[in-house]
Amino acid sequence: MTWPEFDATLLPLLADPRHPLHLHHMELALAEARNAFAEDEVPVGCVIVSASQGIVGSAHNMREQLQDPTAHAEMIAITQAAEALHTWRLTDCLLYVTLEPCPMCAGAIVQARIPVVIYGCPDPKAGACHTLYQITSDPRLNHRCQVLGGVLADRCAAILSEFFASRRRKN
Repeated sequence: MTWPEFDATLLPLLADPRHPLHLHHMELALAEARNAFAEDEVPVGCVIVSASQGIVGSAHNMREQLQDPTAHAEMIAITQAAEALHTWRLTDCLLYVTLEPCPMCAGAIVQARIPVVIYGCPDPKAGACHTLYQITSDPRLNHRCQVLGGVLADRCAAILSEFFASRRRKN
């Protein structure tokens, strides 16, 4: 599912967290989060959608598997999208992620020129779009993003809660 040619006039239409486009793509990000859970990774999933090519990146956290502190869902999906589009400038893309991006991921989003970020639940410990920092909208940076939080927030938070509860039970 893609949308008509990307245009800033669409942004007001996409400002509703219940918009079918957002719900569809956040469901896909949640499927990635479930994959992470199954692999005993923190269950965060990300999907990047290009206006011209549809889904160009889809990933989940892989820090444990890869033993790489930068292997967050967003970082992997951004790399996939850049490869698929043959450019590091992801200017016609929307990024969907189940958890508010951290400072590292928010910085990568800005560097990739992604114009729109949609996330599920806020991250009170490391959120860098709204909660702790506002990296994606900082006027001192050369690029800023439109950010929408709260898409399927309860479900995105529930999978994280379930994961950490299961971890506590194991310990």
